[in-house]
Amino acid sequence: MNNLSATIPIPSTASVMITGGTGSFGKAFVRELLKRQPKIKRLVIYSRDELKQSELAQEFPTIEYPGVRYFIGDVRDLERLKRAMDGVDTVVHAAALKQVSAAEYNPFEFIKTNVLGSQNVVDACLDCGVRRVIALSTDKAAAPINLYGATKLCSDKLFIAANNFRGKKDIRFSVVRYGNVMGSRGSVIPFFLKMAKTGTLPITDPRMTRFNITLQEGVALVMSAIESAQGGEIIVPKIPSYRITDVATAIGPSCQQKVTGIRPGEKLHEEMITNSDSHTTLEFDRHFLVLPSDGSRRIGTVQGKAVEPGFSYQSNRNGEYLSVEEIRDLIKTHIAPEFEPA
Repeated sequence: MNNLSATIPIPSTASVMITGGTGSFGKAFVRELLKRQPKIKRLVIYSRDELKQSELAQEFPTIEYPGVRYFIGDVRDLERLKRAMDGVDTVVHAAALKQVSAAEYNPFEFIKTNVLGSQNVVDACLDCGVRRVIALSTDKAAAPINLYGATKLCSDKLFIAANNFRGKKDIRFSVVRYGNVMGSRGSVIPFFLKMAKTGTLPITDPRMTRFNITLQEGVALVMSAIESAQGGEIIVPKIPSYRITDVATAIGPSCQQKVTGIRPGEKLHEEMITNSDSHTTLEFDRHFLVLPSDGSRRIGTVQGKAVEPGFSYQSNRNGEYLSVEEIRDLIKTHIAPEFEPA
């Protein structure tokens, strides 16, 4: 996995299932995969929202894409997962509840989906003969301070540990962890685009920084991981950071920036690799690999450079920051082509 920027095509003979298939990432993944392999053997789009399923089916009707299957189901339902996975060889697990504030108010609902649901995916993959599993993580899973991050950390641990009891099955479980996805539902940029019309942009803290990745980059990363992941690793791409004040300036240079204070469960800066993981982390040109807890014994057998002891990958200590102009260009390219600063 030395070049995560190169999207490796999934063959037309593949049978792929994506949980959370009608979410922001799911739809981007479906579009890219069907663009590359419109005659793919099977693509199971698994989600619990019948309206979004119906809307996506209008974009990709089964009469034109005969390999596509629309499965309404919840990752909380193990039997439904098994039915959907029948004959599937590759699973991308993107289903999750992810709103930080909602998790604080409804903690066990997040546990049922993000933790118990992840274990259901693991069990179904083991029982159904799946060969490759990529689970999506988040920067909030590293040293979590909110319940959402804690549930995603648990999910990461479940998928990594699944490699320990796969027995003789030819299956690999890996995790992809990246930062805030530009333009995803509930993220700051769509919110600022809406609020700019009022002339005021709420800033939680002017010191705040975040990692940034586009949906297209996230999809490319996952597709590359499907081909190259060895199992048991957390894949962390090297991506730029932004300052929240620069995002506000890029969107509304004439808007007032009103400081509102950090919300419960929110960090000033995000990190994707903690210093506790430094002894099992390898660095490559475009990404890091965090090996499992016994990964120190594998350092010498995997290509890559061991990071310095105590290393951490944090948004405020990143070597690459997006400028105001770069943020504007990304918004026009990936979110709102008609965008003009307010």
